[in-house]
Amino acid sequence: MYLRDIWYFALPGETLKRGAMTHKVLLGEPLVVGRTDAGEAFALRDICPHRGVPLSAGQLIGSRESACGEALIECPYHGWRFRADGQCAEIPSLVPGQDMDVSRIRVRRYPVREIQGNIWVYIADEKRADLAPTHEPPRMPDFDDRAPNIRETMVFSCHVDHAVIGLMDPAHGPFVHRSWWWRSRKSIHEKAKAFAPTEMGFAMVEHTPSSNSLAYKILGGAPTTEISFRLPGIRIERIKAGRHRLVGLTSVTPIDEKTTEITQSFYWTMPFLSVFKPVARRFMRSFLGQDRDMVDLQQRGLRFDPRLMLINDSDVQAKWYHRLKSEWDEAVEQGRPFQNPVKPATLRWRS
Repeated sequence: MYLRDIWYFALPGETLKRGAMTHKVLLGEPLVVGRTDAGEAFALRDICPHRGVPLSAGQLIGSRESACGEALIECPYHGWRFRADGQCAEIPSLVPGQDMDVSRIRVRRYPVREIQGNIWVYIADEKRADLAPTHEPPRMPDFDDRAPNIRETMVFSCHVDHAVIGLMDPAHGPFVHRSWWWRSRKSIHEKAKAFAPTEMGFAMVEHTPSSNSLAYKILGGAPTTEISFRLPGIRIERIKAGRHRLVGLTSVTPIDEKTTEITQSFYWTMPFLSVFKPVARRFMRSFLGQDRDMVDLQQRGLRFDPRLMLINDSDVQAKWYHRLKSEWDEAVEQGRPFQNPVKPATLRWRS
């Protein structure tokens, strides 16, 4: 089950150049995501309504070249051209006297927002496709319109729910992410963290990082961190270290039922961290790769459709995730405001 009427991370803004288009599958739906020569990002259903050819295989005609003065997406099969809002602008095969209002032909348009270097696409249920989004994508605090300093993307061969639950799992670190620079099995100890509901999710409220997390120590001072989750699959960690800030954005995007894309982006104000970007990138790949390898292993058991368990307190966040999803679906279908089912709590576990 996918959540609808919500924003999904589509792709990094820096990967989409002016005048370029790319094919992207989100929630099993084919999209063409492009950027006009004016710099505006757009997203359409990647199927020409004439013969079903992917529009992304065509070309993007610049506004200076088109007769209407707008950027147009041209289908490679018969040259049908569409505006960035999905409206058909031209059918080359028509001759004078053939009375046809081409403007009535449309390709489905998906709302797009480009915020701080991230391109978000709003995926609505088809029966509400013409309605405006009811909310906005997340924005990283303290960074204005800056793009991330570094990011990494990796594809997991699993359903989005398993990727999200693995992302918020607080107990797997010493086993899956064992390394000298993060944690070891011997470092396991009891923890107690306070949680509170937030917009479309919940947060582990600001606290001092665990003593067995070596990576935080390189920031110096006395860092504090707040880790939040919001639907559909967005994790944001805000770290304060004196006057400096570091924010990690992890977005989980379902491609289809068996494929999920995880993109990890980091923003920071510490100039010295930029020197370590090559090393940081290796650590990011290693960290994500450890999670991916465990998910691949998990699929070997899941193919037998076992009955799974969620226990207290280490799995409470996973329970909240399922409740949040159910409430979102019900609220959307009933046309009422979302009511966060999460209540303030202190959770305890060993990791």
